[in-house]
Amino acid sequence: METALYLIPVTLGGSDVKAVLPDSNHDIIMGIKFFIVENIRSARRFLKLVDKSVDIDSLTFYELNEHTDPRDITEYLNPLKEGNSMGIISEAGCPAIADPGSLVVAMAQKKNLRVIPLVGPSSIILSLMASGFNGQNFAFNGYLSAKPAERKTKLHQLENKIWKENQTQIFIEAPYRNMQMMESILSTCRGDTKLCIATALTCPDEYIHTHTVSEWKKISHRDIQKIPTIFLLYK
Repeated sequence: METALYLIPVTLGGSDVKAVLPDSNHDIIMGIKFFIVENIRSARRFLKLVDKSVDIDSLTFYELNEHTDPRDITEYLNPLKEGNSMGIISEAGCPAIADPGSLVVAMAQKKNLRVIPLVGPSSIILSLMASGFNGQNFAFNGYLSAKPAERKTKLHQLENKIWKENQTQIFIEAPYRNMQMMESILSTCRGDTKLCIATALTCPDEYIHTHTVSEWKKISHRDIQKIPTIFLLYK
């Protein structure tokens, strides 16, 4: 096993690790004793899903999220510099994609340390694959504003890019505001703009549907409140 900073994808909510992660990830994970994680509790739970025999007490965790003092991060890679492999674990999906892990990856690259991304699910890419939208020209916009007026303005801007630049627009929302986002899209975007909603990806209750805004207004759609969801817009 090569000494490196491994970017370790996790499940998107389901508990069947073998269904979404290759077996080779298991062997790499079991060989790592130092982890940089977004949430220690959920990281421990994920590692137990990977292998029930993992000795959690023998592992060292460094927490990296919006509450982490940036000054602390400079010491996180010390084990790697001393010859120990390390792993980054996000809350869901792939590390460093819409995730604070990118800060540590940038540090590793700056110090010329080996970085190895492992194969695993990304809700952004999976939703784009299943949407039927342009996969050669797309943009991920993260979270839009929680303020209705600002969110409406941003939606207009994204919609203009769809029609002028032939670019798929992808974004997310805090799950408890999903229905508010849905209502904003339906009341703001033009009727022939297409909207794909991708919810609970890779989980038993996965829901992925694409319709025009006009069609969404007429159909009875799933309640996506409090369920991790990706929104995609295209022409």
